[in-house]
Amino acid sequence: MSGTRASSTISSWNLKRLSSPSSIVLASASPRRQELLRNAGIDFVIQPADIWEEPRAGEAPIAFAERMAREKAHTVLAKNSDRTILAADTVVSLGPLILGKPVDHEDAARMLQLLSGRRHLVTTAVCLARNGFEDVRSETTAVEFAPLAPDDIHEYVATREPMDKAGAYAIQGLASRWITKVEGDYYNVVGLPVDLVWRMLREGNLL
Repeated sequence: MSGTRASSTISSWNLKRLSSPSSIVLASASPRRQELLRNAGIDFVIQPADIWEEPRAGEAPIAFAERMAREKAHTVLAKNSDRTILAADTVVSLGPLILGKPVDHEDAARMLQLLSGRRHLVTTAVCLARNGFEDVRSETTAVEFAPLAPDDIHEYVATREPMDKAGAYAIQGLASRWITKVEGDYYNVVGLPVDLVWRMLREGNLL
């Protein structure tokens, strides 16, 4: 089984007729996504989307991530009708179980206990949207954790690094000491599959 999967949905668009935008609006306050875009030389301005993020009953992880990315993009597009919106959503999953951002320290410890010594999937969905244009795709990466001792979890949660991260860990941070294997796009786990975003922008004639 491959450790990475990609899916895409493109609707109501004609790539050849799209003109280049004056700038891209990033519908995210994530400093990690901002840094990744800057490192890739992609210009953008920031306008976070404030929406309720909760999976529907029985909603699969990829479907949830893609719905969230789409809703974020269109929320910001409603205020920027002449701009190109870039939105993303990252979901950590164990089978059908979705691990979002922890609500408190106990929740973070619970998630880390679930991930300890196991392989899980990280999906980041990306949505590019303009008036009359929508492109939604996602990338999935497999990540393996080493077994975590209770003291490891307690000390890590105490740093507060897990508190604003899906799955309660940052692969680029202190949690890197416990990552034994990554199958697929590393930057996807950080929060944005840069290669996918670049391809979407180029295919949409948005650069």
